Amino acid sequence: MSGILHFGPGNFFRAHLADYTQDAGGWGITAVSLRSPSVRDGLASQANRYILAAHGKDNKVVDVIEHIYVASEDRQRVLDLVADARFSIISATVTEKGYHLTPDGNLNVDDPDIKHDLALGLPRTFIGFLALGLAQRNAPVTVLSCDNRLGNGDALAKAVSDFQALSGLRSSCEVSFPNAMVDRITPATTDTLRLETGDQMAVSCEPFKEWVIEDRFVSAHPDWPGVKWVDDVAPHEKRKIRMLNGAHSYLAYAGILSGHTYVHEAIGDATLRQTTRALMKEAAMTLPADVSSIADTYAISLVSRFDNKHVNHKLRQIAMDGTEKVPYRLLDSLRENLAAGRACPQLITAISAWISFVRAEVKAGRAPEDPRADALCSAARSETPRASILSVINASDLALHFSE
Repeated sequence: MSGILHFGPGNFFRAHLADYTQDAGGWGITAVSLRSPSVRDGLASQANRYILAAHGKDNKVVDVIEHIYVASEDRQRVLDLVADARFSIISATVTEKGYHLTPDGNLNVDDPDIKHDLALGLPRTFIGFLALGLAQRNAPVTVLSCDNRLGNGDALAKAVSDFQALSGLRSSCEVSFPNAMVDRITPATTDTLRLETGDQMAVSCEPFKEWVIEDRFVSAHPDWPGVKWVDDVAPHEKRKIRMLNGAHSYLAYAGILSGHTYVHEAIGDATLRQTTRALMKEAAMTLPADVSSIADTYAISLVSRFDNKHVNHKLRQIAMDGTEKVPYRLLDSLRENLAAGRACPQLITAISAWISFVRAEVKAGRAPEDPRADALCSAARSETPRASILSVINASDLALHFSE
């Protein structure tokens, strides 16, 4: 049986790729956590099975995970797994931070963990494990990013390529990095869900799910039901990241500032709801023709999904890592609209909400949960906080659109 080696066994993976793979049948997944043993330890006592609670559908037992390893406990074993021909797919949900890229898309060679891995000892990062493992592998493999970012496969390929160029390594096998768009709202597990299901490792999600993948695998893959195979995933990525995730980020920052806790509360706020609808229209103006034609229908469906009171998606969960998310979710749409001479006041409002959120966190004595928290704190305390915060995401040229 062919298998999948997956890095990042968090809730989204268990609600999305694992669910799709279980429905396909005939495949197993070996998962790797880079540092935390919590998922491994939590699932160990229940044979790696867990309940998937898709609100609006019956609960489902998912049992497709065969093994879970923790890389920090046995780096050599994980490196061997990357090179193991039994796995025809290496997939990942390691978040934007796991790519270790600079804002301009190059490998961050100043990152301490990347510096460590470039010395070619046993790696700490997903990028290090990939680069070293692919250099030892002799069977074709498809590396499939399931992270929520534009050009996720291309970004991952760039990180690995940069690492190889700096270290003198090269892949010893055929490898591809298809881009993919993933979608399923997956909030953090609550104590209420654990009590309701009797499962400490239960995962909550919405009924809706979507997966669009570029059809350029060099190895076998499951017959995932419902997956859309395309030549170019970019139009679908833009639709999802700029409309859904852009609106999510706005609701997170503006919602927290307005005293809300969950997405369904924020979208229930009449002012935020109106701005969200207008924001989606501005984002839709940047979409390619083959997806812009469905933008109005898509926007209506998104608001309906956000309204789901059974999905308690915490705004602070979405608000994390703004410097990694805001450029793709909001800033790109703003730049493209401005370049086309189109007014986009709601995109400016959304980015302003992020800036105000950062300033409020710093004023309250809290560092934002962000990989560039130190830079954000310094910027927020400066004499020109808005311009300084924008400079952290390489957007100081847009400061004239944002009043101090």
